[in-house]
Amino acid sequence: MKVDIQNHVDHLPALNGITVSSAHDSLTLDETCLMLSNLLTRSNRMASKAPSICDATANVGAKTNEIDKQLSISVITEEDTEDVLDLLKRFFFKDEPLNTYVQLGECKELEKYCTKSLGERSSYKAVNSRGEIVGVILNGTIMKPQPGDEPPPKLADGCAHPKFRKIMALMDHVDEQFDIFELYPDIDRFLDCKILSVDTNYRGMGIAGLLTDRTLEYATRNDIKLIHVLCSSHFSARVMEKMDFTEVFRLPYADYRVNGEQIFDPEKPHVALRILTKRLDH
Repeated sequence: MKVDIQNHVDHLPALNGITVSSAHDSLTLDETCLMLSNLLTRSNRMASKAPSICDATANVGAKTNEIDKQLSISVITEEDTEDVLDLLKRFFFKDEPLNTYVQLGECKELEKYCTKSLGERSSYKAVNSRGEIVGVILNGTIMKPQPGDEPPPKLADGCAHPKFRKIMALMDHVDEQFDIFELYPDIDRFLDCKILSVDTNYRGMGIAGLLTDRTLEYATRNDIKLIHVLCSSHFSARVMEKMDFTEVFRLPYADYRVNGEQIFDPEKPHVALRILTKRLDH
């Protein structure tokens, strides 16, 4: 679910022109990551997770001399909204496994979800020397529910788009089955990596890893002790595992049924929705 996405990104030892240091320069990320961790905050509580995914095919027609390797990493602001959506529509909306399976098409509700946290200034973009955004990581802070908080409404109940509603219903189900604050009772908030998307023409340059590194730096500076990502894609989960994230929840798509019917059956190797986390205080 989480516009054309890239499935394969190698995190190479160095990226010429990148101005941001990376704690994972020695790590090789062999898959392009589009993490779909869709946790929506309602009444200051984690209400649900929407898929973050890493799925796209390479543009075999791209010429090496067309790729601008002079890249920089910087904070996304609300002024970047249209450019961010342009990237997602070309590389994320189309190829995320659940989006592909339901043939989602245009979805304004998904666009709103993707950009709702940009005002936090916790999301980052990779930009080439021509000023084009070639990769993004979209993050948002989720606060622990407080005593007396009203339970939030189901995501699917307020979703008008019939295909997107199916995905939201899955997120509601996950929210019912798993509470991250029960697993980490000492944590009062966490940073949710909702979407990581990289232009397929820029795969193999370590951009996904660099964007994730910057997210980890942001969390450390702001005393956020836990990073969370919900992966609907096999490839995104592999990337996060290589960056020392640990799986804490798994739901095989074959096990999610409504009235006895399996709702999602994306192409292999996408067989399960997984939640992975990384603690920064250990």
